[in-house]
Amino acid sequence: MGLWRRYPRVPSVNDFNNVVASSGCMIVVSNRLPFVLQRDKDGALFRKASAGGLVTAVAPVVINGGGLWVGWPGIHLDDPNEPIPESDPNDITPTAGLKSEKVVAVHVDPTIFDAYYNGCCNATFWPLFHSMPDRASFKAEYWRAYLKANEAFAECTLKALKTLPKTSTEIPLIWVHDYHLMLAANWIRQAADEQEIKVKLGFFLHIPFPPWDIYRLFPWADEILQGMLGCDLVGFHITDYCINFVDCCQRSLGCRVDRKNLLVEHGGRTVRVRPLPIGIPFERFVELAEKAPKVISTNQKIILGVDRLDYTKGLVHRLKAFEKLLENHPEHKEKVSLLQISVPSRTDVKEYQDLKEEMDQLVGRINGRFTTPNWSPIRYIYGCVSQDELAAFYRDAAVGLVTPLRDGMNLVAKEFVACQINIPPGVLIVSPFAGAGETMHEALISNPYEIDEASEVIHRALTMPEDERILRMNYLRRREKLNDVNYWTKSFLSAMGSLLTQEDHDDIGSTNMPAVTLDDFDEYLSKYIGNTHKLALLLDYDGTLAPIAPHPDLAIIPAETKNVLQRLSNMSDCYIAIVSGRNVNNVRDMVGIDGITYAGNHGLEILHPDGTKFVHPMPTEFHDKVGDLMRQLQEKVCREGAWVENKGALLTFHFRETPVQIRASLEKEAKILIESAGFIADHVHCAIEARPPVQWNKGRASIYILRTAFGVDWSERIRIIYVGDDQTDEDAMQALKGMAATFRVTSSQITKTSAERRLPSTDAVLTMLKWVERHLGRRKPSLDGGYVRRNSAQIQHTIQMELPLGQQSNNSTKDH
Repeated sequence: MGLWRRYPRVPSVNDFNNVVASSGCMIVVSNRLPFVLQRDKDGALFRKASAGGLVTAVAPVVINGGGLWVGWPGIHLDDPNEPIPESDPNDITPTAGLKSEKVVAVHVDPTIFDAYYNGCCNATFWPLFHSMPDRASFKAEYWRAYLKANEAFAECTLKALKTLPKTSTEIPLIWVHDYHLMLAANWIRQAADEQEIKVKLGFFLHIPFPPWDIYRLFPWADEILQGMLGCDLVGFHITDYCINFVDCCQRSLGCRVDRKNLLVEHGGRTVRVRPLPIGIPFERFVELAEKAPKVISTNQKIILGVDRLDYTKGLVHRLKAFEKLLENHPEHKEKVSLLQISVPSRTDVKEYQDLKEEMDQLVGRINGRFTTPNWSPIRYIYGCVSQDELAAFYRDAAVGLVTPLRDGMNLVAKEFVACQINIPPGVLIVSPFAGAGETMHEALISNPYEIDEASEVIHRALTMPEDERILRMNYLRRREKLNDVNYWTKSFLSAMGSLLTQEDHDDIGSTNMPAVTLDDFDEYLSKYIGNTHKLALLLDYDGTLAPIAPHPDLAIIPAETKNVLQRLSNMSDCYIAIVSGRNVNNVRDMVGIDGITYAGNHGLEILHPDGTKFVHPMPTEFHDKVGDLMRQLQEKVCREGAWVENKGALLTFHFRETPVQIRASLEKEAKILIESAGFIADHVHCAIEARPPVQWNKGRASIYILRTAFGVDWSERIRIIYVGDDQTDEDAMQALKGMAATFRVTSSQITKTSAERRLPSTDAVLTMLKWVERHLGRRKPSLDGGYVRRNSAQIQHTIQMELPLGQQSNNSTKDH
């Protein structure tokens, strides 16, 4: 049974001390700091504490462990260096002990912040992730602001990380929170890896994660998934959200996943996905309920709703269900009242203004319809109430009505349960579309969309026998007390591997994806390739067949991979082409297998199995420019390990061996030189290629190769597998989309790919080649001896058909 299914002991303070001791310092990264900065009448900054379970639970861990908290301070400062004040001496909130030196304020340009927060976060992600895509606004300007804001948070977190004391045994933990910062973790990981800083990264999403058919509507969906996959652990409230996330990773990114153990393979790492339902500071609400004075002075039964005024909360549906209750069960008139507390939210947004107006009108209509001289059915409070008042409302209500249309968890349901200390207690009603609906099984379930059904559930709650009310509430209180917010924090850190007893390890389950096996390709490739079609393998070299190396000469194809390719090349049903960015003669020498096709310089040079060679024509003026550009690059950017490779048709500026801190500036300077000379600058692995502006790339080269080998009807006669690891391979993946099985060998970097699947490493490519060998080896011998071998006239005809107009000439020669 998983960690999230059992009910263990309540964690103690010692648990948190042990967690911090084993994991090193913790950095919490959230959109806002655990307090907001405000100015007094003299203009001096002061702290105003923030409420909420997250602050209550996490702040002590940060404080006791000497950690840091990164976030926006709640105010735009003209001087980013203005010091953050210490807490007030009389402050007794959980953040009182958080010293200013342990706070890292993130400053973002106000215009960018507005588009990031009010735009991308609230106008796009909030409705989309709550499965209301018709309300979502997809704007490129919002996305650009989201990128910039997340980059700012990542940079501040990295600076904070470097200030932590370095030890040989403790690894810092960075815990990133919520939908505002879904990209930051991946950038933090990349920079930490480049600078050889060990760190563990965790992410928790406090709102729902939608199913794939809704999530895919977001134009930059792949980038968000990869941003979250930069973490070691991704946490959600409930299992359904985990399943949605894993499904999106497989279907959108082509990641290999383990659905049973909720694992995703990305960039050669295993990312653990876990349901970790958040709790509340249970005992604090009990204390509030015990001390709060009575505020309900009526003998009527109170149905209580407490919500932000938000379209996801189902408030209009709730009022209509209450109206239906009074219609169908008139016996409740003058005996029951609905107390709805709506906390103002985003009051400057028209959509929320319209909702308020609709609520006001609906309350007025229902009250006008049913009010008697002694009774009004609805008491509507638009505003905030004190914690004491709220606890009293929770305590004395007969029914807690928590019926959102969609909600990540909904802590109101848990707060209601914690405050139900009266005997007999009240009854909780929850929506099945809130996370609480999956975890609080003893509550009554009400579908807010079905008004008649919802009214009957309210009727049942009002008429429930006392013994059933006591039984249900006792179970709810026991569970919520055990699974409070402190337990949630401990569970998250335990799942990160920071507090692993053997018992916890058993509950957490498998933590690593097994290596790619032959069987992993059965379901996907067996049906596609079948048992009769010939197969064309189009493979990149560096990063696909051979691991990336510090220098191109050191990127040696493993002997086992070469042996498998050699055997495949001898199979009549298998055609092999190596499509590389290297010079064609160089890639042929590196692979060293006869009888296969080699394409160099991204297809500008192609060497056929029979020795004929195709060279794409170069604009005459660029022959001289190549030498001039090479000299400029050598003079201006070849320093501290950077160098230029002359590949004939192309130049490649390599900066893999340069110090990390100067790479960006060298890359920028080289790009300017390349483009100023009239070349196209293509970014590849720690290098920039200078390519002449011709309409030819790996995509067009791949189609040319296939037509040359199999004829104009190649797409009907063969099956194709294309595997590459670079941005230049995307041209081929796009050109072959729908006509080939495509794989991208990916790192942990955010990579938007047209490939159908991802592979974690060159080892996985080898496994795929072994699968192909096994699959083809089980076939009966083909009757026609494999792929079509064509004579020189046929090849020349194909070349002429493929070349752009004005460039059709005799470019096919015998390579002696």
